[in-house]
Amino acid sequence: MGDVLAGIHATWEFDADSVLIRFERGIRTPKLLQSLRERRIPHAALSSVTLTPGKRDTVVLRAVPRPGADPLLEAAAGQLKEGCDPYRLVLPAERELLAEYYADELRSCLGPASDEPADRFLVAAPEAPMQFKAYDGRAGFDGERVSFRWFWTGASSAKWKAGDQTYRVSELAGIEWRSPEALDGHLRLLPREGAEVGVAADQDPAAVLFGLGYGPVHESLPFAAAVLESVRRTASAPAVPAPVLVNAGRRDPADIAERIHHLGELHQAGLVTDDEYSAKKAELLAEL
Repeated sequence: MGDVLAGIHATWEFDADSVLIRFERGIRTPKLLQSLRERRIPHAALSSVTLTPGKRDTVVLRAVPRPGADPLLEAAAGQLKEGCDPYRLVLPAERELLAEYYADELRSCLGPASDEPADRFLVAAPEAPMQFKAYDGRAGFDGERVSFRWFWTGASSAKWKAGDQTYRVSELAGIEWRSPEALDGHLRLLPREGAEVGVAADQDPAAVLFGLGYGPVHESLPFAAAVLESVRRTASAPAVPAPVLVNAGRRDPADIAERIHHLGELHQAGLVTDDEYSAKKAELLAEL
């Protein structure tokens, strides 16, 4: 089609085989959409197109993705608020006829498999490297590994005992994202083997907790989508034997000293046994 339709918070550019959605950078645009910047949605990723009345004299044009086509929505698992839906274009009501025209044009481009779930991701995931600050640690993803580095002010004694964690995507079966807007918000990695069943996220070394100002949607959800896409992409590839990397690399001596001090506090409080204290202290000293 080659046309452009500008709405509130976003602009849609219609190409021969896809729709390029560009999100505005204004202060009224939801932070998630700002962080995504732009997304190219192939026609093959869509199941339908709707046009419905919106709020305050607006209409809403929405492209409905096929289940399994978009890693962002797969990671969100239905937890996104309506205003953060990247497939919605809100337009003034007087542009309804124009919106209906583009809706019909898009419907004519849908493929024969539009009513079926996609067998792979068709929409690109956010690109690594990425990181965000959670309540009990910092999460990082370089495209091949996910790392959790614990904060002594927030991490549980169970996570401190386990130490900082690094997982290759080839070792993961998936992810679990619970919105930070919920009471139990967290990002949990689901290892292929060795995962504890029923363990709470605050005690699980494969999970980081969210909280007020920690792990916001616009940071943690794109992160989760990028990890999920990488996991799915490598799932059918031959696994490369590699251990989970824990405490890799040399650390700042001041950081090690701070961790040993916190470990001593846990020991004095009876949360760490004598043997656990000695073993963990030796492990930390070995990183110097």
